[in-house]
Amino acid sequence: MAWKTRVLFFDFVMSFMWVWSGPLIKLFIFRVLGLDHQPEAEIVKVSLSIVNMFFFAFLGKVTRGGSYNPLTVLASAFSGDFNSFLFTVGARIPAQVFGSISGVKYIIETFPEVGLGPKLTVNIHHGALTEGFLTFAIVMISLGMGRKIPGSFFMKTWITSVSKMTLHILGSDLTGGCMNPASVMGWAYARGDHITKEHVIVYWLAPVEATLLAIWTFRLVFGPHKQEKERKAKPE
Repeated sequence: MAWKTRVLFFDFVMSFMWVWSGPLIKLFIFRVLGLDHQPEAEIVKVSLSIVNMFFFAFLGKVTRGGSYNPLTVLASAFSGDFNSFLFTVGARIPAQVFGSISGVKYIIETFPEVGLGPKLTVNIHHGALTEGFLTFAIVMISLGMGRKIPGSFFMKTWITSVSKMTLHILGSDLTGGCMNPASVMGWAYARGDHITKEHVIVYWLAPVEATLLAIWTFRLVFGPHKQEKERKAKPE
């Protein structure tokens, strides 16, 4: 019970911090450095974003499982037992959503100029395919890192961070390239369009289905993880 309470707290706090991190990077570049929309600004933004992802990966390690992204915990829950799945869906994901909503609320009050977050700029089917593809790609990469480079924090984080940044750039003009339903929910709640069909399908249904498909595809191609095999081999 103590572990569950702790991880829920860290999920909330990290989700709160994550929705602040992106706007703060932009404010630092445009207001402090005064780079505006120049090539140098994009280079600095990408560099700081990767450093930011390293920081949150470190927080996840320090907190022993804290996360700001529902897709990350879902991927683990689908590979675990039913109790773990229920805890993830019924408690961890809501904690991440509430953390994101709270974070967006306070950052808009503090810095109104940050805007209202990512928006869908294409039709619903194109948007769902985009978010689904981006999610499928990053989940496959993350699963591969966990299987092929076990224990190497720096290398895994570096490859995953660069991959996330690349995928984000590819989808940024279409859906925002979010790959994080909780974060998008925070901004959508602030705009008042968090219960629309577009939001639910593009930013929740498509990424969750893509996560399931990535896990199934990875297991089909590479087989179950060693720990999974050992768990199944144990007598009841």
